[in-house]
Amino acid sequence: MSVLVFAELEEGQVKKSSLEAVSYSLALGGEVSVIAFGTMDDSAIAELGKAGATKVLKVTDAKLAENNIMAYSSAVAEAMEKEGADFLVLAKSSLGDPISARVAIKVGAALGSNVVDLPDTSSGFKVKSSIYTGKAYAVSELKGDKKILVLKKNAAEIKEDGGAPAVEEFTPATKDEDFKAKVTSTDKATGDVLLPEADIVVSGGRGLKGPENWGMIEELAKELGAATGCSKPVSDMDWRPHHEHVGQTGIKVSPSLYIAVGISGAIQHLAGVNSSKYILVINKDPEAPFFKAADYGVVGDAFDVVPKLTEAIKAQRS
Repeated sequence: MSVLVFAELEEGQVKKSSLEAVSYSLALGGEVSVIAFGTMDDSAIAELGKAGATKVLKVTDAKLAENNIMAYSSAVAEAMEKEGADFLVLAKSSLGDPISARVAIKVGAALGSNVVDLPDTSSGFKVKSSIYTGKAYAVSELKGDKKILVLKKNAAEIKEDGGAPAVEEFTPATKDEDFKAKVTSTDKATGDVLLPEADIVVSGGRGLKGPENWGMIEELAKELGAATGCSKPVSDMDWRPHHEHVGQTGIKVSPSLYIAVGISGAIQHLAGVNSSKYILVINKDPEAPFFKAADYGVVGDAFDVVPKLTEAIKAQRS
């Protein structure tokens, strides 16, 4: 059996969610090849190997330097044929979702999205998917020779015991029709750690009482190497920039640790954070709904708890 993984890059490095997809693919069995578009650092190739890849297909064509859903879909479909891949695995993202759907049509594959576990092959091929913003699961049977699995973030542990992968330059055939839509500009959020890819996120809510109190959130985030986020009311009141809004109508995050400070836990906010591996809630209201979704909770005043937590982390690191 052969598995192809579509890996997303950010400034030459492989995104964490794509490394998870590689390790997940290794657990499926068979050889794992990876296709990646753009310039990739040697350290990134080594990470792919450690995660379980045996081959890396590097696509360095200048025409494919910018994310292009149509062209990438054609190239991935071509790579599947070249590698004789039975499976395509990719991380669920704004890029992965449309590519998976287009490739499924191109190669006639069955598609399972938001997958949270390895397939059950005891009778057929069944995959478990997260639905209703993580409040329920669906089990679907995928039929057909080719299958595409879109993996939910944090659904697989990243392995680090693999070897050095073979590296091959891959130049897919390009069609003019795949370039009808072009990227004319890209605006990216700035900051030491970007929210969508952060492994730790520290978010604040109205419990902080005003933008002048955000320094303690930023200091805690700095000590943890984390990104900062906020609830919708906070961004609506312009206490924080809108690109930090975490929730159903904002950024959906999947960090290893999400720290919610002074956030009540409305369902719209929970929908944006329920893919987090662990959730820590700090709130002085013991009845705050967020505690029901939390793995860990601290009932206390944020203005007392957060500075002490920051100092404890500093002491632990020194």
